[in-house]
Amino acid sequence: MTATEPRASLDAPQPAPRRVRTSLLAWVTSTDHKRIGLLTLGTAVVLLVGIGALALTMRAQLAQPQMQVLSTERYDQFFTIHGSGMIYLVMTPFAIGLGLYLVPLQIGAPNVAAPRTTMLGYWLYLGGAVTMLSGFATSTGAADHGWYAYPPLAGTRYTPGPGVDLWIAGVSLAGTGMLFMAATVLWTALVKRTRGMTLLRMPVFTWSTVATNLMCIGAFPSLLVAMAILAAGRIDPDLFTQNTWNLGYQHVFWFFGHPVVYVMFFPFVGAVAEVLAVFGARRYFGYRITVVSLLAFAALSMSVWGHHMFTTGQAENDYYSLTSILLLVPAGLEYFGFLATLLGGRLRFPAPMLFAVAFVPQFLIGGLTGIMVATPSVDYQVTDSYFIVGHWHYTLAAGSLFGFFAGFYYWFPKATGLLLRERLAKAHFWFWLAGTNATFFPMFWLGLHGMPRRISTYLPQDGFGTANLVATLGSGLLAVGTVLFVVDLVVSIRRPRRAPDDPWGGFTLEWATSSPPSPQNFDPAHPVPPIRSHAPLLDLRQDARVGEGRA
Repeated sequence: MTATEPRASLDAPQPAPRRVRTSLLAWVTSTDHKRIGLLTLGTAVVLLVGIGALALTMRAQLAQPQMQVLSTERYDQFFTIHGSGMIYLVMTPFAIGLGLYLVPLQIGAPNVAAPRTTMLGYWLYLGGAVTMLSGFATSTGAADHGWYAYPPLAGTRYTPGPGVDLWIAGVSLAGTGMLFMAATVLWTALVKRTRGMTLLRMPVFTWSTVATNLMCIGAFPSLLVAMAILAAGRIDPDLFTQNTWNLGYQHVFWFFGHPVVYVMFFPFVGAVAEVLAVFGARRYFGYRITVVSLLAFAALSMSVWGHHMFTTGQAENDYYSLTSILLLVPAGLEYFGFLATLLGGRLRFPAPMLFAVAFVPQFLIGGLTGIMVATPSVDYQVTDSYFIVGHWHYTLAAGSLFGFFAGFYYWFPKATGLLLRERLAKAHFWFWLAGTNATFFPMFWLGLHGMPRRISTYLPQDGFGTANLVATLGSGLLAVGTVLFVVDLVVSIRRPRRAPDDPWGGFTLEWATSSPPSPQNFDPAHPVPPIRSHAPLLDLRQDARVGEGRA
């Protein structure tokens, strides 16, 4: 066995898994957390491809000065739906859906709490996605005010037509769906743990999901209030002639908007921690400190929203800058856990590990530039420039999406009973590693040299052409990597290779059950093992080695 293979001969032909025939109706009405989680993740993957195509079109428009790929109006619609879609319809559902699938398995629960409410959450999310995207079918096109929808721009005087109304309805539906899912998964983690699974024996991923869902419950109602303000302002346009409502909306929106940034990466911090530990062949370092840091980070996240409003003159800059910089402390503890887990480990580098290792430095770039823009003196210079675009994309694309793919490749055999093709997975990784850095790093240079965000073209004398061309070529590498990812899925499903129950040598409870898990997660053939720590399967292996030594 090589260091890049799972523990059950990737290259040898494997018998196809036993398939249980189920109807589409059984899937879409299921109350099994695993099916609801897979529906959520699958829907988000499809939307990732579609919404990513909008970004490729925008990059084609900006590749050189005065390109005519898109009209200004259509470009505004594309960047609004791209930003809104990635946040409300892709990254947040990735984060919530992964927790929905895994948390009951990791704590030994037979199902999620309130499964019908959870299924309702999925349908609200799907309805929100359809509603938001349907704006393209209207005579005036989709919403074109940015993902934050500041008034008075988002009011009927400046943005007439049904596209914005559909956007408000779509965001409200999707946000409510995510809130329902987050609440039921949190309830599950707190009250449905199996015997022996105390709070401080829950895996790091489960703790990252708990912190995520606490932020969802604290922040998502604020999003719904913000959408209500927008709806009221579109009914009565005079509402937005009063600056109280315009700035009040920003405070309400960003009270949601900044915790949601952490919602979109916290579960992937947990996923990366699990992957680093397993492929480093050692217990995750600093488990308790990491748990405390996750909870401290979640608490602090509710106090930093005003750093988006430095240039409005309506926020207490010193306070919000201080709370933002304080986030370095828990974030630093989490990074210390990553690095300490790797040091001294017996490292293997299959595709999940490659994505997990790349997540660490790339997300660090997003985090450090976030601290920069949370400093008023810097923010005054780079606000509304491409520096902000680069920061956002290093956080969510070069960071969170790498964490997502680390988890996707790691848990795919558990969820499906199938092995993905390792060569295609690694090719996907290398194209994405090159593509994310080639696309997003030039944006820092563009921002520092004065290129505003949200513009559909620029003049040759602006000097932005070369950096934009590099960024556009980089987005092409991302497109190739995404195609390889889709091909890997199709090939692995059409020509299946059976995955064993524990192909990687996992540490947590989900690897003790079958692949895919039974309807009740565990059964007499795959019982819940004894639990003495957050890595119960590692405990069993160590006990077995001790027993062999004594024998």
